[in-house]
Amino acid sequence: MTMRSPTVKPARLGLLWFGVQAVWGALLGISLQARSSQLGGAHAIASYGVIATAGAIVAAITQVVVGPLADRHRARGSRRTEFYVAGVAVSVVGIVWFYGAAQFAQLIGGFMLLQFGMNVATGPYQSVIPDYVTPERTGSASSWMAVLQSIGNAVGAIVASLVADLRAVAALLVALLVATCAATISHVRTLPLRPVASKPLHVTRAFVDLFVSRALIYVGFYTLLGYLFFYVAQSLGPSARASATATSGVTFLIFLVAAAIGAALCASPADRFDRRTVVTISGAIFVAGLLGFLLGHGVTWAIVAVSVAGLGWGAFLTADWALGCAILPKDALATAFGVWNLALIAPQILAPAFTSGVLGSLHALDAPWAPRFAFGCAAIEVCAGILWVWRLPAQRAGV
Repeated sequence: MTMRSPTVKPARLGLLWFGVQAVWGALLGISLQARSSQLGGAHAIASYGVIATAGAIVAAITQVVVGPLADRHRARGSRRTEFYVAGVAVSVVGIVWFYGAAQFAQLIGGFMLLQFGMNVATGPYQSVIPDYVTPERTGSASSWMAVLQSIGNAVGAIVASLVADLRAVAALLVALLVATCAATISHVRTLPLRPVASKPLHVTRAFVDLFVSRALIYVGFYTLLGYLFFYVAQSLGPSARASATATSGVTFLIFLVAAAIGAALCASPADRFDRRTVVTISGAIFVAGLLGFLLGHGVTWAIVAVSVAGLGWGAFLTADWALGCAILPKDALATAFGVWNLALIAPQILAPAFTSGVLGSLHALDAPWAPRFAFGCAAIEVCAGILWVWRLPAQRAGV
């Protein structure tokens, strides 16, 4: 009797992504800004720009170096899981270091180590869908990754905003990361391994256009993410200012819950329709939310704006994953994803550097309207990315 091959379960493949995104939800959404304010001196926004830029540079270098190495291992029969283990082990040290830092220089060191470890793991890990999922199921599998990303971000934001003891925050994030890594590895090891050849990355025009479009949209996202804490602290009144960490955490949580809903709703459209159209619609919804921040006032308006932005962002994440799985070359996946991820990592540098640079030239880094200005920049950046995606050929499952 012929034995059936184990069934690929996208939810289990995506569990490590949940753990990774819980860490980033805590740090990039709450803790990086809050700890920069605690340890960075009088100019919190400028301090945030320094540490965010330093960490993103480390991430970019790591992705480019690790990708080709992971592809060579894959061609020799590896499932790439050794990179998951090594990266998570280093990340654990980085998390503990970051949350235990007593000086700003120590905070930078911990964040840079964390960026190194996380990118050792996630570059090779992002190949998991095209490695094991058939093309006709890419949209639904991408939806799982996007949903788990949003839920993971939400869990991390809850932990960072509601748990006062920084050592407890670190312990919870470490536990989540290690447990989800073990769960994904246990599933990957049961799946049949498709043989592949390791080839140099061939960069096509479609690859370049996907990269540019994604980078522009992510600049807008990281501008929102980076300045949401300061928007809450400076624009929503005295009560929000008094509990800026908790209030920004709740606001970010609303964004992420809406994003999870948007990602789930986008699973079928990402397989059935041209993914350029899906990116355009989802991006337009995201921009509408950004404009809500820019034009509205008060807590109620902020909740509406962040909910709309979250729905659009979640839908975009699903389409983004599906586009990447369709366009990136199958014989150099980790290398391709490493380069593709530069379109996510570079905006971590560009968003705070560009916005802080413009605000600095206007002598307005500490102005109460600075976060609103940042959200206006974000809306323009996302619109540019939406327009650029139409340089791609039609992208739909089976096309």
